[in-house]
Amino acid sequence: MTKNQHPEDRGVPVTVPVVVVLPPRTLLLDVAGPIEVLRKTNLLQNRLRFTVTYVAAAETVASSIGLPLTGIAPLPDCLPDDAFIIVAGATDEVMGSNDRSPAEDEADAMATVDWLRRTVRPCHLIVSICSGALLAARAGLLDGRECTTHHGCVAELARLAPSARILENRLYVEDGRCLTSAGITAGIDLMLHTVAQMVGPAVAVAVARYLVVYLRRGGADPQLSPWLEGRNHIHPAIHRVQDAIIAEPTRDWPLKDLARIACLSPRHLSRLFNDQAEVSIPDYINRVRIALAHDLIERTSLDMEQVAERAGFSSPRQLRRVWGGFHDRPPSALRKIRAETRQK
Repeated sequence: MTKNQHPEDRGVPVTVPVVVVLPPRTLLLDVAGPIEVLRKTNLLQNRLRFTVTYVAAAETVASSIGLPLTGIAPLPDCLPDDAFIIVAGATDEVMGSNDRSPAEDEADAMATVDWLRRTVRPCHLIVSICSGALLAARAGLLDGRECTTHHGCVAELARLAPSARILENRLYVEDGRCLTSAGITAGIDLMLHTVAQMVGPAVAVAVARYLVVYLRRGGADPQLSPWLEGRNHIHPAIHRVQDAIIAEPTRDWPLKDLARIACLSPRHLSRLFNDQAEVSIPDYINRVRIALAHDLIERTSLDMEQVAERAGFSSPRQLRRVWGGFHDRPPSALRKIRAETRQK
């Protein structure tokens, strides 16, 4: 996926077709969590509009909690070039009774695998949630890729996709246009990450706040994302200031401008920000800029001067100085590690 895909806002949103593949015994939270992220994203901005279609090998699918999912569309013969395909996971046992036999469920699972193998093309964005990675692996979609899955499915994933590079203890893994998440609620983390890339981190932060979840990073960094760090409070004026900074992290932010946004005096804002966010305003701005620089170094080939400029720093020297307050290694080391990882 290309970083910062921000379509021009001309009043008519760009439609993104989302196809949710429901396997037999669908784990319902694998569907509800990520799609709720997209639903709220539709309400918060007008650049993109996610349109969702649910498909399966059967018209009715049992869900993990015993609620039958009915009126599902059949697996289509073809998909649009810009389709966003989400493969949900499944559970071994559903709550209550299941009218379908294991043989019938396996036949539908195999039909879904054959459809994925036949229909998914390189232009598509493929996303697996939890054990949905097993279906993707059976279809050959994870061959040679970095990926992850629920910790209870790692051994099975390794058997089904021996050429895949399985990364354990990750919330989600992104390898080109293939994204995989770990267990269940990590699908929400993955979808927030995707929203941040497609329409910007400010929207992802707003969605995460609505869902009352933390916006966490993927990759090898287990820490809480700076986009939500310092936001575990309920003060609306401080949230407005943080939203403004995240929306334009490269802007010069005089205290008087932020005070105007908060409708507070500069002195009162400084004190209140420290109390609520437990960090000073300059430190908060630096955290957000370093997070942006981290993303640029990992996902682009920009030189350090360009990274510094795009992340809001006056020079590479200033970037390195501020970076040293958050990371043990210099930014150049991150790029070297990323390059070595891609070569493996």
